Amino acid sequence: MEEKLKQITDNSNCIKVVLYGPESTGKSSLAIELANWYNTVYVKEFSRLYAQKKVEQNQKLTKNDVLPIAIGQMFEENRQIKKANNLLICDTDLLETKVYSQHYYNGFCPQVVEKYAKENTYDLYFLTYIDTVWEDDGIRDQPNNRQQLFDSFEDALKDFKKPYVIVKGSFEERLEFCKTQIDNLLK
Repeated sequence: MEEKLKQITDNSNCIKVVLYGPESTGKSSLAIELANWYNTVYVKEFSRLYAQKKVEQNQKLTKNDVLPIAIGQMFEENRQIKKANNLLICDTDLLETKVYSQHYYNGFCPQVVEKYAKENTYDLYFLTYIDTVWEDDGIRDQPNNRQQLFDSFEDALKDFKKPYVIVKGSFEERLEFCKTQIDNLLK
């Protein structure tokens, strides 16, 4: 089980950045644009695909889904790092899975997910701020407590001593800010 949540080190010189934060803050759009700009691959948000299948089957997510979501996310990350050039863009990670698990399930998060959320490493987290319009897509369900969620995401970064910057503004401003940060990492 634990092996499925570890990062592989096949491409140890690869810089890894994570788009991280509350729903409907532009993470996926940024991931796609950044991957295109840097001619690399990105790791899709596995939980979105997983949740869409549940909705299609008229089922709700439960705390029993947290571990399969975490395993799926790490499977995708470990698969994509083999294809990355010198940069991997991650649209979420296990720390995001941890925050959402604790939010939805009264503080519950599988211990193994929390362990690897702490142990897996990234060069920089882009914490996306809530100054975007919340969009209902049939999966998202948190339009009203965005500041509370944002604070939970930031607290987790601080608690686990992860390197991060807050990304604000229009999509174009966010994209340029992220490019500047990544360019500094690549130097």
